[in-house]
Amino acid sequence: MPKFHVEKSIIIDSSPDKVYEFVSNLSYWNKWSPWLVLEPEATFTVAEDGDSYTWEGERVGSGEMKVLNREENKAVDYDLHFLKPWKSQADIRFEIKEHGKQTKVTWLMDSKLPFFMFFMKNMMVAMLGMDFNRGLNMLKDLAEIGEVQSKLDFVGETDYPGCTYIGLTREVAMDDMGPAMEKDFGFLMEYMADKKDIISLEPVSIYHKFEIVKGKANYTAAIPVSEVPDNLPNGVVTGKIPKTRIYKLRHTGKYDHLGNPWSAMMNLQRAKVFKPAKGIHPFESYVNSMTDTDPKDLITDINFAVK
Repeated sequence: MPKFHVEKSIIIDSSPDKVYEFVSNLSYWNKWSPWLVLEPEATFTVAEDGDSYTWEGERVGSGEMKVLNREENKAVDYDLHFLKPWKSQADIRFEIKEHGKQTKVTWLMDSKLPFFMFFMKNMMVAMLGMDFNRGLNMLKDLAEIGEVQSKLDFVGETDYPGCTYIGLTREVAMDDMGPAMEKDFGFLMEYMADKKDIISLEPVSIYHKFEIVKGKANYTAAIPVSEVPDNLPNGVVTGKIPKTRIYKLRHTGKYDHLGNPWSAMMNLQRAKVFKPAKGIHPFESYVNSMTDTDPKDLITDINFAVK
């Protein structure tokens, strides 16, 4: 059976003992688990001593996890068993270390894939790495401010009116996507500052391609317009999103957590909750101001065209 290893770290502006409490007591895991957030209605049952839990859901499958060993304020080891969609076992470890006045947390996992999934090893490592990063970002929120600023509202099927847009298209490393998009929208907003009367809908990001294993993404940052201005700046493109039926998932919270709704949408698609339409790339809509809104109140719609 193909073995694989996943390891991700984050720096948290909190004390080691506080972080250790959130990691070692499983009763907190439903607040920051990168998998439980995907299906809020899934059953999550924690033992009274906080040393083990089980979960079961329609889309996230089922399994159980229990504490094997604790080193107070330093490390925790877990035994993780997946029961559905297939049976497997994983060794989980969290290492917690002082990092100046902050805390460094490292999440490690060692496991094996079923033999018939040997070809999925690189993809599995990449996707689990993204999951770990999502979880660590939520753990950071919980330890630093006492809550995770990421809420999902599964709106369901609705209509998108369609639009013509101007935008900037680029390919970037997924880790660099946030700063790149901030720069792109800054440029577009500055260009449109004296043309606000032709902005027809909220700004969007259209995702043309994700290369998960390579860690790359190709997207267009765009502003819908009622008419295309003359003499567009170099590099600015035009395009259209057609009027279409969409499945919408609304995220409220920091853009740092947008991996949560995207993972939830991919989870819904794999579970065949909706049938994606071919030829229309998924896109984000930014419902309120990117610059004047408190990060915890930012509203982003993730939209997948459906048949």
